Amino acid sequence: MKDICMESPLRGELIGLEMVKDPAFSSGSMGRGAAIANPDGNVYAPFDGTVEVLFATKHAIGLKSVDGIELLIHIGLDTVKLNGKYFSPKVEQGAVIQKGQLLLCFDAAAIKKAGYDLTTPIVVTNDKNFEKIEIKLDNQVIEQQKTKIEASAVDVLPNVKKEAFVATEILKNIGGKENIRSVEHCATRLRLILKDKSQINEQGIEAIDGVKGQFFAAAQYQIILGTGFVDKVYAVVVQKTEGSMDEDHKSAAYDEMTTVQKISRTFGDVFVPIIPVLVATGLFMGLRGMAQSLGIQFGDNFLRMSQILTDTAFAFLPALVTWSTMKKFGGTPVIGIVLGLMLVAPQLPNAYAVAGGQAQVIPMDIFGLTIPVVGYQGSVLPALVLGIFASKLQKWFKSFVPDILDLIVTPFMTLFISMLVGILIVGPIMHTIEIEIFDAVKVFLNLPFGIGGLLVGGLHQIIVVSGVHHVFNALEIELLATTGQDAFNAIITGAIVAQGGAALAVALKTKNPKKRSLYISSTIPAFLGITEPAIFGINLRFVKPFVYALVGGAAAGMCASLMHLAGTGMGITVIPGTLLYMSHLFEYFIVNAVGFGVAFILTFTLFKVEE
Repeated sequence: MKDICMESPLRGELIGLEMVKDPAFSSGSMGRGAAIANPDGNVYAPFDGTVEVLFATKHAIGLKSVDGIELLIHIGLDTVKLNGKYFSPKVEQGAVIQKGQLLLCFDAAAIKKAGYDLTTPIVVTNDKNFEKIEIKLDNQVIEQQKTKIEASAVDVLPNVKKEAFVATEILKNIGGKENIRSVEHCATRLRLILKDKSQINEQGIEAIDGVKGQFFAAAQYQIILGTGFVDKVYAVVVQKTEGSMDEDHKSAAYDEMTTVQKISRTFGDVFVPIIPVLVATGLFMGLRGMAQSLGIQFGDNFLRMSQILTDTAFAFLPALVTWSTMKKFGGTPVIGIVLGLMLVAPQLPNAYAVAGGQAQVIPMDIFGLTIPVVGYQGSVLPALVLGIFASKLQKWFKSFVPDILDLIVTPFMTLFISMLVGILIVGPIMHTIEIEIFDAVKVFLNLPFGIGGLLVGGLHQIIVVSGVHHVFNALEIELLATTGQDAFNAIITGAIVAQGGAALAVALKTKNPKKRSLYISSTIPAFLGITEPAIFGINLRFVKPFVYALVGGAAAGMCASLMHLAGTGMGITVIPGTLLYMSHLFEYFIVNAVGFGVAFILTFTLFKVEE
């Protein structure tokens, strides 16, 4: 790797970047270099090259040398607020420059009098391409070598995998493995419960190549790494922290949560394992619907096979829910499966047949009360509550049944009592509540003038930020089980693509090539249905893009409601979600175009990037 040795572009007192009172520069996040204290008011070209960026506020200038050095000269701290006052550029953006040429003048005395720190960082923004960076001013010299960890991980040992390097850097910047109570991950984020939050070096985390952002949510320190890569980093972190964390990871996370967050997390833990099956079912429905809309006729046997693919998961949905619930609450999952199958046993009247008038409920008299007995095909709440009850009941039996009898007594009594409670008490009560909730949701989503869609589309990503969005999983499953369609999915896809639109606008307006590249990489997952990198890496950081994206989501949600758009499944949105709307592609395109367009245009025209 090459070394850099250049003369300072300003006269004054040469100091190290660590002395700059701005963590973006002092931490090295922007790159290696030096700074000038008490500059004299003139900026000269330190090499031959071009003016890559001349900021509209004239307070900073970006240069690129003929041999590839990218240099940022940032005059003072927070001087962007002067909006160009006291600055006088002598060149234009794109100009070819020669070493020693006067580039910019500024009134140092006036800027100081206005209350601004004139310390001027001089930073090589692509410093990872160079070994040693040396900046001179008369007899003063500031020299910075590439750090040992950068050299060893990236250059000296090229066989070291990126995930190992990133995991090591994360541990170093959160206080070491001893500071971790628990670690887990989702689709894009590493989620940490830490013992001492004060040990976090946020600037250091942000500066790691591969990290797209970091934030606190749901009482967890969450580091955005992106789809796929987060799995690899998580595996390395777990390997490095083995034996140093709390044994009960789940309880460590729950201890830090609010009641609402705990409820949402419980819904997520129960329903997320089921979603892949329902996603596949929705895709099958979408493909069959597209084929039929094109006039393709299916034979009886082919149609029967396709119905097996699309109907089985919902016909036996209670079994999936009780299985997942028992697993979540510490019961035996296979008992949960059997209990769920009991709720849809063929001896009970089929719920769909009862709803269609082809069957009648069975009235059963218990202690003078007439209880309607029916199957619970497609029901969620009865299975959820029964699964919780059965897991607690099984634990209770295990607390006193002798080990020698446990294998026989505990499963038998758990199934027997849970079956009676489920069919005669929990089922009728929770099914009634479920119907009331579902009817209320339908009324809300069908409010006139698309108001329901507007509110859901506008607020959905705020709920995602709060970390309690898993409560919607049960709603979407209920919509699919009851109506065969998911109108909620059609509304939120516009909210998701709107976040991508706003983030893309910020990326395109950003002149710094390093930041622009990072922003674009954080934007792409939004078009695949994952908004966290765009939200926490870009939009929320600047606030206004996030607000403009909410407006775009509201507009898209209103369009989806007005067109009564609904998907054949759940769990995927935006580009992958297209497969759920094969019979309504034009309407789906409009909804996504509205969400993206409104957010992008508002952000691109109204938001001013400050770098």
